[in-house]
Amino acid sequence: MNPGLPDVLRDRLESGEFAVTAEIGPPRGASTDPIRGKVELLRGWVDAVNITDNQGSHVRLSSWAGSLVALDAGMAPVMQMTCRDRNRIALQSDLLSASAMGIPNVLLLTGDHPRFGDHADAKAVFDVDSVQLLWIARTMRDDGRLLSGRPLDPAPHWFIGAVENPFAPPEAFRAKRLGKKVAAGAQFVQTQFVFDIPAFTQWMAEVRDLGLHERCHILAGLGPIRSLRALDYMQGNVPGMHIPDEIDRRLRGVGADRVADEGQQLAAELIQQVREIPGVAGVHVMAFGNERGIPDILERAGLGRRPDTVGAGTAAGGAAAAGAAGAIAGGTGHAR
Repeated sequence: MNPGLPDVLRDRLESGEFAVTAEIGPPRGASTDPIRGKVELLRGWVDAVNITDNQGSHVRLSSWAGSLVALDAGMAPVMQMTCRDRNRIALQSDLLSASAMGIPNVLLLTGDHPRFGDHADAKAVFDVDSVQLLWIARTMRDDGRLLSGRPLDPAPHWFIGAVENPFAPPEAFRAKRLGKKVAAGAQFVQTQFVFDIPAFTQWMAEVRDLGLHERCHILAGLGPIRSLRALDYMQGNVPGMHIPDEIDRRLRGVGADRVADEGQQLAAELIQQVREIPGVAGVHVMAFGNERGIPDILERAGLGRRPDTVGAGTAAGGAAAAGAAGAIAGGTGHAR
């Protein structure tokens, strides 16, 4: 990693301050302008931005390219990497490259199967799963060697993240599953959308009982529901998603022209509630296609602009990524 690049997310979490990250979906097209625009919207409001890796198995600008663009724009990226599309050779190569180019954070997940995306007949790789990839990344960084055993000189450096869904069945196993990821190397975790506060509170109690909150920083996933169509989709198509009846009634009880604003307010209230749960280190805000609404949610939640990132510009990351970003220019939640 470029030693001159401040690792804002890691520093925030390790200092015990409440961290805020947000998700950016890369465009379906050969332009980097949409990512730069979203970074500008979020500048000063979040500590880092996730760049998704062909989310939902739909082809988009790569997480690798988008992370370099965010870095060049002065925002710390979290480069997502799924096991769906690469074997262990390509995964390790991309991890090395991310470190070499100064990308400070990686989020490692298994990924959605291609049958859910826009190339349903594509061949899935899944050479390793997310737990194995976490272990591989930690071994590369801490032991300075590849999965094959061959040494790395120099070893890479990044802050390693994972994802978890506290609500997917079997629920009694979810905290222990996080324990496997922490043992494999996860230093922070971002969760699936949290709408059921009592269920999330129970999961966090189990996490604390295992001592995982002391070994891994927990960021609760939150975001707005902006339409009844989105509500219906999330209830019927997202595994492990539980939206309590009172939230359903609240959103259906306002006029269609008010659902979006009510969803914004609800997201802000949920952020305030998860902040009070012991062991929660931050929030990860997901507002697909509506990143411009994230500052409003954070302001309503009482999370003002981030003092260490206000005014950040390309000087923070441009030196590390300008060449590579220039070369590439031209342009749903978490899964396992």
